[in-house]
Amino acid sequence: MTFDHDTGMAEGLGEPPQTEPATHTVLTQLRERIVTGQFAPDSKLRAEALAADMNVSRTPVRSALAVLSAEGLVSYGMNRGYTVRAMGIGDVFDAIDVRAALEGLAARLSVEVGWAEDALSELEALARSGRAIVDGNTWSEAIELDWYRINRLFHMAIHRASQNTVLRNAIRMTLIYPLFGDPARLCPSVAAHVPPRLRQVPDTTPEFIQRSQAQHEQIAAAIRDEDAEAAGRLMAAHVLATKTRLHAIATRR
Repeated sequence: MTFDHDTGMAEGLGEPPQTEPATHTVLTQLRERIVTGQFAPDSKLRAEALAADMNVSRTPVRSALAVLSAEGLVSYGMNRGYTVRAMGIGDVFDAIDVRAALEGLAARLSVEVGWAEDALSELEALARSGRAIVDGNTWSEAIELDWYRINRLFHMAIHRASQNTVLRNAIRMTLIYPLFGDPARLCPSVAAHVPPRLRQVPDTTPEFIQRSQAQHEQIAAAIRDEDAEAAGRLMAAHVLATKTRLHAIATRR
């Protein structure tokens, strides 16, 4: 599974605006491998080997590793170089708590700053696209990927509308788990605690996706109504709902 560069899915995981194109691509691919467990915790990341594997020079790899170190996904030691940081389920829950506060702030600020009509219309169109998928009431990995793509674009639109670069970068730092599919299945530090039967992809739209879609629509409506407080509150609750669900199924036996 890879990120969709054409739709900008990787942006929310977040490259600083000044990142060079080659570094952007390498960074996206390395981050995906880390958050999905393709690189085991504590494994060494050698720039030379990664560059050869990805058919790029060492320069963008080194730049990407420096960004990943700043994000907390890898650690750097003078004698060890870069290693993948071990992430536990507690780290994921902590990240969601912080992300909820930051995304709630982004939603509130977006209303206070004011939305251009075309940007708001695009946000509402994304909500309608998500609704069309949910109402189809069929589900598969491909459909899940498509819904999560729209989900990411919805959140990214609100981040941009906050017009706060510091806030957007702070949100990026909390994304230590995959957001292009169900983290209960795709995030190793969570999946290890979830019974296999709860990691299966269902045939019909999952209830948690239905709830999440309804929350998107409520957030978009609050933004349209220029209710900054409601938009912020709804967004924070929306993000925290992920933690509530993961905590519930990760402790079920």
